[in-house]
Amino acid sequence: MPAATISSDSLSERQAGAASPPAPGPVENSAGPTVRVLLPLPLGDAYDYRVPAGFEVGLGQFVVVPLGKRLTVGVVWGEGTGDVAPEKLRDIAEVLPALPMAEALRRFVDWVAAYTLSPPGAVLRMAMSVPAALAAPKLGTVYRAAARVDDAPLKLTAARRRVLEQLHDGPALPLAELAHLAGVGTSVVKAMAAIGLLEPVERTVRRSFTQPDGKRQGPALSPEQAIAAETLVEKVLAHAFSASLLDGVPGAGKTEVYFEAVAAALASGRQVLVLLPEIALTAQWLKRFEDRFGALPAPWHSGLTSIERRETWRAIAEARVPVVVGARSALFLPFANLGLIVVDEEHDSSFKQEDGVIYNARDMAVVRARLVSAPIVLASATPSLETIVNVTSGRYGMLHLPDRHGGRKLATLSAIDLRKQAPSRGRWLSPPVVEAMTRTLEAGEQTLLFLNRRGYAPLTLCRGCGHGIECPQCSAWLVEHRFRRTLVCHHCGHLEPPPQACRYCGAVDQFVACGPGVERLAEEALALFPQARLELFTSDSLFNRDEATAAIERMIRGEIDILIGTQMAAKGHHFPNLTLVAVVDADLGLNGGDLRAAERTFQLLYQVAGRAGREDRPGRALVQTHMPEHPVMQALVSGDRDRFVTAELADRRAAGMPPFGRLAALVVSGPDPAAVDNVCAALARRAPHRDGVTVLGPSVAPLALLRGRHRRRFLLKATREIAVQPLLHTWLERIGLPGSVRLQIDVDPYSFL
Repeated sequence: MPAATISSDSLSERQAGAASPPAPGPVENSAGPTVRVLLPLPLGDAYDYRVPAGFEVGLGQFVVVPLGKRLTVGVVWGEGTGDVAPEKLRDIAEVLPALPMAEALRRFVDWVAAYTLSPPGAVLRMAMSVPAALAAPKLGTVYRAAARVDDAPLKLTAARRRVLEQLHDGPALPLAELAHLAGVGTSVVKAMAAIGLLEPVERTVRRSFTQPDGKRQGPALSPEQAIAAETLVEKVLAHAFSASLLDGVPGAGKTEVYFEAVAAALASGRQVLVLLPEIALTAQWLKRFEDRFGALPAPWHSGLTSIERRETWRAIAEARVPVVVGARSALFLPFANLGLIVVDEEHDSSFKQEDGVIYNARDMAVVRARLVSAPIVLASATPSLETIVNVTSGRYGMLHLPDRHGGRKLATLSAIDLRKQAPSRGRWLSPPVVEAMTRTLEAGEQTLLFLNRRGYAPLTLCRGCGHGIECPQCSAWLVEHRFRRTLVCHHCGHLEPPPQACRYCGAVDQFVACGPGVERLAEEALALFPQARLELFTSDSLFNRDEATAAIERMIRGEIDILIGTQMAAKGHHFPNLTLVAVVDADLGLNGGDLRAAERTFQLLYQVAGRAGREDRPGRALVQTHMPEHPVMQALVSGDRDRFVTAELADRRAAGMPPFGRLAALVVSGPDPAAVDNVCAALARRAPHRDGVTVLGPSVAPLALLRGRHRRRFLLKATREIAVQPLLHTWLERIGLPGSVRLQIDVDPYSFL
């Protein structure tokens, strides 16, 4: 486990690169010059390698080195230590032609590794996510117009003229791209080359990327928007680090404001990274970007093909891509000249990566911005408490947009007390919601039913013995997906068909669905409104970005009357004719004792209510709850976000919880519970004991069994002035782990499962 190097008070105060960069040259010893090479593997440190005669090797260079009996690609991380005996040194096998990894990105890798207590090689692997991009680009054939063309004998058809017009005053293009741009078949291009209209040329083929125009005029801004935009533009032009919260109600036009900062970065020749929490949110965002800048940005997400990933990664490193929009993994791309980072919906929990290297992309984005001396904008209608505290302490600036753009009013929000106005038996929609839906449909307007629970029912019980159907690999109930005729574990992905007989008592056809999911809600809505056009908006019904985009477009065109969705539908969308939002189970997120339960629930419900009434027609939001007196519900109904934030911060401060204290979670897991418990006992014996530090556990995790592994948890709690990384390193450095047992460290945990 690498030693932690972070010790100051807060994320924004820590030095992003504490160590000075090593000298640029390799170390000389009796065996020749040596360098340290970091490999993209979960190893504790870089390894020394010898530089063969005739090799030119510099810092950040991508090299091929032997490791055991195989060759692997690594990065020259510094000068050799000189600690390895000459006879044990191995030679670098090859220097790859890719551009070296920039110093700022190498420092970022080291910073993330130190903060998260992850092996540096595991972090490097995220920055080397496209190994194919490191090889030399292949030669290919491109076509350019011939020097002279005699129109008469060559019979220039309309198709051929379009091809020549595409090449006029432009670069030579590959076959497929030229045919696509000219709107012709590839056979037309080949025929033109055969008769001398086009000249084929062999050269390195690089994919061309559209270039957004930073000088293109944007829409008229309100006075509040203009002031905020001017402030952000000044920060971009200063070419210095700053962090700003862009806080505005849903529909306030936050996107158009930070687009002005994007335009300033583009005009000054610098690259921009925009992080979005879910790729499904990008459809409308991309349209708005294209309308504003005349071209699309380069996307970065898991849906790209291997070729798209290779070409995009390489083009980013070569500064041929000016704007990237992506999920959290885009944070580790090799930007050549990064001048602005935007984190939209900065509060969203999906910025937290829970597997492998566990990190929060929002916080790490602040670090990367500091390392490249660039401003970062954190945008949200419901900022995280951590960001709010950074604003109040003066670490971050704040720009506030209190009103919707164009003078439109926020949706009126009402709580429906289910203790007094309960749905009829076997139903989940209360009479006030059904009445509101009826009026909305009669007016030709749209309704969003929000329930953050996938499938048909979260639990299936046997009437005979009362047993529920559980996942064989996790301590979780299988969720019925009736439309797909399957039971699914949403934690490990296990699938099985619905059984006919109970495995415990043998009763046949005695299973009953308990509780609602979105599919069951759709069944009820169709029974109530059989003429309505209804559609599900969930990750189970929309399997990729294209399907999500198509559903959004149908909603915008008015082809859907009732949209039923999970949190995918809660934020980032602008549906002009949506005037009613009904939250079916507002209490769902308040259960379980999660530290952030109230904050998350408020954020989610506030965001989903903000989907209603975004155009000229007024909107309504109805929230079904059994706890209308809960502070979250009171804050939502009153519209007083600041009162809720103040109360929640007071509770956190009194308990010494983040953002006023520090937390780190340790999860020990393995297939053998006895081996897991033995490791936990060793950890408990060595747990740190000092003022300001409390260690809770070991305890059985709420998800005690996950993917066949038994899980135990520790939670380390410390006061704000104590850095937890050195404590954790000292605690764990002498703990031996059997091969089957894993130990995960989560600094600043978001999930407590």
